[in-house]
Amino acid sequence: MFASRYVKHSKLLLRHAQKYLRYKRDILDTETYDLIGADIRRLHAALRQRDRKQIESRAEELDAKLHQLTPVTWESHWRENCEVILVAIVVAVGIRSYFLQPFKIPTGSMQPTLNGIIGRPMTSEPPNILQQVAEFIVRGRNYINVVSRVDDEVLQVQRQKFFFFFTWSRIICRHEKYRVYCPPEQLGADFRVSPGIRYRRGQVIARGTVDTGDQVFVDKFSYNFVKPHRGDVFVFRTKNIPDIGDQTQFYIKRLAGLPGDTLRIEPPKLFVDGKVVEGFGFERVMEGRDGYRGYGPGHLAMSDPTKTFQVPGHSYFAMGDNSYNSFDSRWWGPVPERNLVGRGLFVYWPFIPHWGLIR
Repeated sequence: MFASRYVKHSKLLLRHAQKYLRYKRDILDTETYDLIGADIRRLHAALRQRDRKQIESRAEELDAKLHQLTPVTWESHWRENCEVILVAIVVAVGIRSYFLQPFKIPTGSMQPTLNGIIGRPMTSEPPNILQQVAEFIVRGRNYINVVSRVDDEVLQVQRQKFFFFFTWSRIICRHEKYRVYCPPEQLGADFRVSPGIRYRRGQVIARGTVDTGDQVFVDKFSYNFVKPHRGDVFVFRTKNIPDIGDQTQFYIKRLAGLPGDTLRIEPPKLFVDGKVVEGFGFERVMEGRDGYRGYGPGHLAMSDPTKTFQVPGHSYFAMGDNSYNSFDSRWWGPVPERNLVGRGLFVYWPFIPHWGLIR
């Protein structure tokens, strides 16, 4: 870290020369191969002696020979850049497939532990552009301000995707069309924009803020070696869960029940094997403070305090911390073990309010 620049340059040159010899071993003549090898050894010896003049001299000799053998051309730059890019892609795909995978929280079933997309209407005009940019970076907050240009009626609201990451809505009216950086669900639920609504010229269609869902890293590695723990915030596939309509989604919930556990809900408490469940994540939900409301009754499972549910083998019971607004195992049953993806590890964006380790 604290080595001089000429030492760092010489070590980098050595690595490059050794790599060159490995790549060209089969096509270089013996004399050239031996000359380069001898220069490499001399530079190594100079580095061990820490003689600056000798190091610089040996490095220049080795560099000159390499330039003679591999003159710099635009093709070589492209080749090196492509090699770096391909290695970076392979590393990124490997990390995503086996270690860490990013996910975005789309819904509010885990609030306030993790935020989904939140729309908040407002009556005042959006702030200046600098404040908007700052809030987007720190809070993931986007401002929308759609005003009807003519007397009009909403015909439909279409979902549009850009670059697989950004979800927009296209509001198609009888006379005009508007594009809004907000999913259709939030436009309908939070801003009351839906087909059939009429607007006068100059009337606000949608004005307010849309906070993006928390972006999290999911640890896909540890479940290969350790069993899931009760209380984990975990991600799973919805495939093979018949009562969930879309079979291609990923859900994130809290793991409330392990195989063989008997669960019961007596609002606001959750019981496991006849005892109030323990653990920080469960306790703050049951306390009903700071935005938590406790655990509410289910639908198919635990619909009243007298009913229990035993988790089958090789399955897990998933529940959202926002119990009264969570579509979870109380509705569609346990999660098969083969559906598990990993444990929610870290909120990496936005920075407020949940940045950090997930608990």
